Amino acid sequence: MARTTLDEMSNSGAFNRSPSTFRNFISREPGSPFSPESGRYHLYISYACPWACRCLSFLKIKGLEKAISFSSVKPKWERTKEDDAHMGWVFPISDTEEPGAETDHLNSAKSIRALYELASTNYSGKYTVPVLWDKKLQTIVNNESSEIIRMLNSEFNDIAENAVLDLYPVHLRSQIDEVNEWTYDTINNGVYKCGFATKQEPYEEAANKLYEALDKCEEILGKQRYICGNSLTEADIRLFVTLIRFDEVYAVYFKCNKKLLREYPNLFNYTKDIFQFPGMSSTVNMAHIKKHYYGSHPTLNAYGVIPLGPNIDFSAPHDRDRFSP
Repeated sequence: MARTTLDEMSNSGAFNRSPSTFRNFISREPGSPFSPESGRYHLYISYACPWACRCLSFLKIKGLEKAISFSSVKPKWERTKEDDAHMGWVFPISDTEEPGAETDHLNSAKSIRALYELASTNYSGKYTVPVLWDKKLQTIVNNESSEIIRMLNSEFNDIAENAVLDLYPVHLRSQIDEVNEWTYDTINNGVYKCGFATKQEPYEEAANKLYEALDKCEEILGKQRYICGNSLTEADIRLFVTLIRFDEVYAVYFKCNKKLLREYPNLFNYTKDIFQFPGMSSTVNMAHIKKHYYGSHPTLNAYGVIPLGPNIDFSAPHDRDRFSP
């Protein structure tokens, strides 16, 4: 039976995310089966998915749109096959059906599931985005966002329009890795641990860790512009994709309402700052985000009603430029 994120619950009522499966690397090293060629790769994303939007953010701010094509699925999960009940990411039937989404012009696939089945006849995991697709070999290169962003950061610099931007610089790597570890566990994945928990105890444990981590971020960002210093890094993009969804979705849908993002002065202005970084605003489609979360999990929101607000203006002025570069 095809699986989804909602199937990853333990007997204790806690949410446990399984690892990604396709883990090949695009590399400039001689002899690499996946070399960084312009026009060879396509990135399948959902604007609703924070993991996929990590990758889209790197593609945009590194200036790789001419070298790597991308497209988005529809925001709301639908049946991926007529002969079973699996719900997942699907493509629209036309490019005008859902603004921001388009049909699969490469493989004529009806769903992300179909791409996985095209790449592997015996695949049995989840059918997730992002999917980094190789047009030449007709297969999935990688579906792990944390690895895809590293490739986009470094391996395409010969053809990137913004090659000088290094979001994983050598002198900050140990710090970035450390920040990524605790922000992923407690914030990025922490909101899901809150939202998908089926018992009170694991929910409260995840919520307490989430707010301890947000408090820690707030304190750090009171002293410097970004989470690892005064330059934008990978750690900021990874944190941003959760923060941008926090008040609009997670506070309501995932019961993360102890404190809103807007109640954290540093975190809120930090989120606006990153949103306004060249290329980033185009990676945020709040209509897709809200349609997906509020409409794709009937066990959490039986009638699929989407809240009207709060419609935050992330293009409003912020105070982060008070920190010198």
